[in-house]
Amino acid sequence: MDQFTINLIFVVGTFLLYIGIAIWARAGSTSEFYAAGRSVNPIVNGAATAADWMSAASFISMAGLIAFVGYGNSTYLMGWTGGYVLLALLLAPYLRKFGRFTVPDFIGDRFYSRSARLVAVASLLIMSVTYVIGQMTGAGVAFSRFLEVDATTGLMIASGVVFVYAVLGGMKGITYTQLAQYVVLIIAYTIPAVFISLQLTGNGIPQLGLFSTHTESGLPLLAKLDQVLLELGFQDYTGNHGSTLNMVLFTMSLMIGTAGLPHVIIRFFTVPKVSDARKSAGWALVFIALLYTVAPAVGAMARLNIITTIYPQGTENTAITYDERPDWMHNWEQTGLLKFEDLNGDGRIQYYNGANEEFAAVAESRGWAGNEMVTFNQDILVLANPEIAQLPGWVVGLIAAGGLAAALSTAAGLLLAISSAISHDLIKSTFKPNISEKGELLAARISMAVAIVVATWLGLNPPGFAAQTVALAFGLAASSLFPAIMMGIFYKRMNSSGAIVGMLVGLISTCVYIFTYLGWFFIPETNMLPNTPENWLFGISPLSFGAVGAMLNFIAAYVTMLFTKPTPERIQELVESIRVPRGAGAAVNHH
Repeated sequence: MDQFTINLIFVVGTFLLYIGIAIWARAGSTSEFYAAGRSVNPIVNGAATAADWMSAASFISMAGLIAFVGYGNSTYLMGWTGGYVLLALLLAPYLRKFGRFTVPDFIGDRFYSRSARLVAVASLLIMSVTYVIGQMTGAGVAFSRFLEVDATTGLMIASGVVFVYAVLGGMKGITYTQLAQYVVLIIAYTIPAVFISLQLTGNGIPQLGLFSTHTESGLPLLAKLDQVLLELGFQDYTGNHGSTLNMVLFTMSLMIGTAGLPHVIIRFFTVPKVSDARKSAGWALVFIALLYTVAPAVGAMARLNIITTIYPQGTENTAITYDERPDWMHNWEQTGLLKFEDLNGDGRIQYYNGANEEFAAVAESRGWAGNEMVTFNQDILVLANPEIAQLPGWVVGLIAAGGLAAALSTAAGLLLAISSAISHDLIKSTFKPNISEKGELLAARISMAVAIVVATWLGLNPPGFAAQTVALAFGLAASSLFPAIMMGIFYKRMNSSGAIVGMLVGLISTCVYIFTYLGWFFIPETNMLPNTPENWLFGISPLSFGAVGAMLNFIAAYVTMLFTKPTPERIQELVESIRVPRGAGAAVNHH
């Protein structure tokens, strides 16, 4: 059986499973569409939350970012994991106690203001649409390779599949679909990692293999990787070569952005009790850790495998010829995500750091005229890993299904957050409060369909790799929603004027900063300054600005609060009741 047929069996088989689950668990009411009827078991919700959380950025892109930068990009792991702890401990139980369906619902009621609700909706929509671009990009990459179509066609197929099961099932269907997707993606991620770890170190546990001895050379694996990278003019893998300020701000941005993610927060509204919200958060952390502790090993081992493939006799000897390149390189070339150019006409593939001026003399003495791997999209690394390591065809098919599961599970969660904000927070709560439940359900499904179309269009020209695009979304969540939620729960004096001004200052400052370097609304060539460190304000990367935006939000909110009307007594009492995380968490009647 050829590889394409194997891939097709895995991908189509899992898609039929997801769509079957969506039909079985079809939402029949707004409660089922928004919160799965608040009846989800904590362990099931933990697995669904993990799938919702571990997006294309986690599955497809994160290991690639770590592989090509090394220790410096461990910020993704630290920020995302630390942020989830923050969310589980500080926010989830209290928001469940409040008993609403959405984040704008909480902000609108806590800050007793329609304007606050509308600003929260705007923040949610900008952040969620940015986030979903990354998922569609990742799904397009996976489809383009494994179904042997171009990336645009892959993106269209992904959109169609999400449309069917997300619009049909709502939160109820998405919950059980995400449970299945978690099982698929965790098996798909760990099995290739086990094989590769055994090949390189003889240790079948990837987390331990990363710190084991490289079998062929007798050196520690990381020491061997450092050695070959330095020999090719790259920076060592285990050193930190970036700005410490950016590293701290970026980690903070990811942490507090995680705690402000609406599509993750709404998962905690699906369990029966407040105590179940805590339990499901704990289970989700366990399920997430299974993948996150493997990612550094996958990144390091893949980078070593790539170099070994190109220089089979060692970096001091000649590289393979273009005609000798392995099948995986040929396969990925067809997608346009991997490209070679024979710059010196010797028919070989020279891969090295052509930008390293100190290494230029060494390269010139070997007859090299530049790095000939002119395109290597970092998002392909995890998906190509089984082929690079020459694993069986069924493992390649499995990782195809896993990559798509990761992208589609998060896309579905985001699209639900978007549709809930439009149908529930805009239409039901703001513009048409007398709308029937059937009408609200129809509005939710229509808004989700429109969101899919917009996300697909933006996914055709993403502002970066999947994980980078997602990092921008975290910055937007960090600067807009997180401070309002935190102050809403833990600072009863914070009033509506302070919350509104704070959210606007955080959101606008972060958007303007990001768009200055990445283009207005991510439209190519509309950026005002090149996205390079010398142009950044105080050396702060656009990816790191979310933490600064959050600080500006807190400051603006506090200053505004000092000069405006105090919070009504009934709202202060409401906040006191939220802080005691007991009871089933029915919505408090404070209208």
